[in-house]
Amino acid sequence: MDEPVSAADANRNFSLILRGVREGRTYVVTNHGKAVARILPAERDEAVSAAARKALLEHLQAQPVLDVGRWTRDELYERDR
Repeated sequence: MDEPVSAADANRNFSLILRGVREGRTYVVTNHGKAVARILPAERDEAVSAAARKALLEHLQAQPVLDVGRWTRDELYERDR
């Protein structure tokens, strides 16, 4: 579970936060009570990205191929004639 930390506290205690991240903890940095960033171990972030990429590719491969015909350059760039 993410531990909330204010932006000011994150700035003051950055080395402590990095130590926590090395130990596997994650943090949500808040600014005026709203989440603005997440600090987490790099390996975990790569795993999430890889899983998201795989899910996206599987979804795209399941989509039907549509034949929309040929477009002109003006149609592609929505230029007025």
